[in-house]
Order: sequence, then C-alpha cells, then structure tokens
Amino acid sequence: MTYENHIASFVKYNRHKAKMTQEQLAEKAGVGLRFIRDLEQGKETLRMDKVNQVLQLFGYVIAPSTQKIKDPYETLLHHFNRNVHIYLKDRTVLVGFIIDDIKENNIITGWQFVSNNNAIEYKKTNNPELVQTIPHVSIENIENI
Repeated sequence: MTYENHIASFVKYNRHKAKMTQEQLAEKAGVGLRFIRDLEQGKETLRMDKVNQVLQLFGYVIAPSTQKIKDPYETLLHHFNRNVHIYLKDRTVLVGFIIDDIKENNIITGWQFVSNNNAIEYKKTNNPELVQTIPHVSIENIENI
C-alpha cells in the first residue's frame, strides 16, 4: 500500500466518522468534488496544498514519518467489529473481534481484541479481563472471516 493510499483511507474514515458526504467535504475544504474522489481513490498525483486543505479539516497536515506499518485506518474501515483472523509477526493467529482502537497522541497504535472463545461472555459482562491489547506494529495481516 502506498503512502497516498494511507491518506485516502484516513480521509475516507474521517469523512464517514464526521457523517459527511464527499460533496460536503469538498465544500468545507474549498476543493472540487473530483479532487475528493481522486483523493479517496488513492490517486498518486495530487496537489499537496489541496491535500493539506482537506487534512486540516481533521486537524492534520502531511509531514515526514518513519511509520512503516500497515494502515490502521484501513483496519478500522474493513475489520472493526467483524469476525477476523489476525496474523501476528510472531506467527500467532488470533480469531475474534477488534472492539476498539488504542490511540497515543491521536494516532492509532493498537487494538483491543476479544477472542471468539470470549465473545459471548464479553457481550454479556463487558469484563475487561476478556480483552487483549494488540500493538498495531505486531500485526502482519488481518482477514475477515
């Protein structure tokens, strides 16, 4: 996944979270609807100033980063509250549900996870002892079941 696709996922996630249409986002950011569509589809050649106009609505700008892990916003969009297989870098496979994100300085760094074995009891009791914390950097891959 390219850096641009990380931005595309981030914008799409935050637009959905803010309950905005693409048209509303374009209007608020002062860019064209076509630009928003291109941005959310991961077009690789976009004007940085316009990308920053959109990101600023969510309190962000483009900056250099050493982050080399899979896009956490893709995880939110495609795997949150769904039955998943999580493949960890240590070759462990977890089966269950991602129930929440963990943030540090407003950046997703990990996940709260409930295994299938504990899902029914957790739904009844919300017992925090049934929840595992998974650092995002330890994840190799996630697949929906």
